[in-house]
Amino acid sequence: MQRLQSKLLNNWLQNNHRKPLIVRGARQVGKSTLVELFATENRQKLRCINLERHPELAEIFATKDPQRIIQQIEFLPKMGDISNESLLFFDEIQAVPEAIAALRYFYEEKPEIPVVAAGSLLEFALADHSFSMPVGRIQYLHMGPMTFSEFLLALNEERLYQFITGYEFGQEIGEVVHQRLLDLLKSYYYVGGMPEAVAVFAETRSYRAVSEVHQSIIDTYRDDFPKYAGSRNLNRMLNVFNFAARNVGIKVKYSNISRQEQSVTLKKDLELLAMARVISKVVHSHCSGLPLQADLEEKVYKLLFLDIGLMNAICGLDWLNLSQIDEGKFINQGAIAEQFIGQHLQAILADNTNRALNYWLREGKSSNAELDFVVALGGRIIPVEVKSGATGSLKSLHQFMGSKPASLAVRFDTQLPNVQQVETVIKQNKEQKQVSYPLISLPLYLVERLETIVLDCQAR
Repeated sequence: MQRLQSKLLNNWLQNNHRKPLIVRGARQVGKSTLVELFATENRQKLRCINLERHPELAEIFATKDPQRIIQQIEFLPKMGDISNESLLFFDEIQAVPEAIAALRYFYEEKPEIPVVAAGSLLEFALADHSFSMPVGRIQYLHMGPMTFSEFLLALNEERLYQFITGYEFGQEIGEVVHQRLLDLLKSYYYVGGMPEAVAVFAETRSYRAVSEVHQSIIDTYRDDFPKYAGSRNLNRMLNVFNFAARNVGIKVKYSNISRQEQSVTLKKDLELLAMARVISKVVHSHCSGLPLQADLEEKVYKLLFLDIGLMNAICGLDWLNLSQIDEGKFINQGAIAEQFIGQHLQAILADNTNRALNYWLREGKSSNAELDFVVALGGRIIPVEVKSGATGSLKSLHQFMGSKPASLAVRFDTQLPNVQQVETVIKQNKEQKQVSYPLISLPLYLVERLETIVLDCQAR
């Protein structure tokens, strides 16, 4: 996702009508590093102010006078002049909420100076603000962990990176390429996309070193609990945190988290973790049409964790037994594969207006059906299944295609790409119904090309 966000940053900088930009994302996904690298690549003089270290600036920002704010900032140690060639970066902006409100006036009175802001737990400042939000005068950039293609690039696998990012449907994938990508996918499942973990693995190729990084990041998230949990029970928050990582892809039932706590209490804990971007909800949509979010059942949802590497670390996947795990079973393991695809679908939709992920669920006494994800691409509803196995086992997908306005379906597994015309019969309203649809099967490692592949197949 970092390379995508860098491209978006470039577009933002070149825009003559740019607005102050707020980079949003969970702790340690690389927000500050992205801004710093972007400034270097574009030869902008980075003027970075970490507002956690300068709470005294709240009074200055409260004046809402950009000229005065700049004058005072220039007096900070080692700051330097702030001009049109500068990139003014307010890091940890949530520490001084007055700075968020002041962004409006930078847009109105100092549009020539590019202004970027970022912060951990920024969502809490935005949700609990007592100031006037600069609606329409700021822009957001959403950021998550590194994607699989970025992981390849970090490992100097330039050829594989170019192959994946330039892949066109129908292009032949040789057995050597396919197997190497599956091997590296296994590594990504363990390392994940948190920049520090990827950097350590790229340098050392040591899973043990990655485990140490994971533990440090997990401890940091746990240490954050008091910052947004307030007087809430921290042990319960920890249990909810662990539950979320260990139950990815499973419909949330509060009684499965704890039978001693009230559901309203556990719901609030989950909402706090979602605001901190540690987890995200995948909400059930009836998928009767677009937008999918217009047909939601908010109380029915499952979870994704922030990062697949952190998820596996919390679940107890040890670096010592990684080499002993059967590769095929590990890569296709339900929750892990679903987390991988969900994490990358979030990256694909990061700059969309509707970024939330959805899934489809039908519950009945003898006719349960569930699809892992349903997304809107190219103005169409696209159901996505994540599994291995023969087409004949896709009973839920058949039910969906026989009752919803979708023209094609996608399945992710470990096999080479192919398209097949599915012909089957389903039972609907006690009657037999013929169902026919094209099914695009893709290897998991091509998820980042999903939108391009779907649009190409629709055009044929």
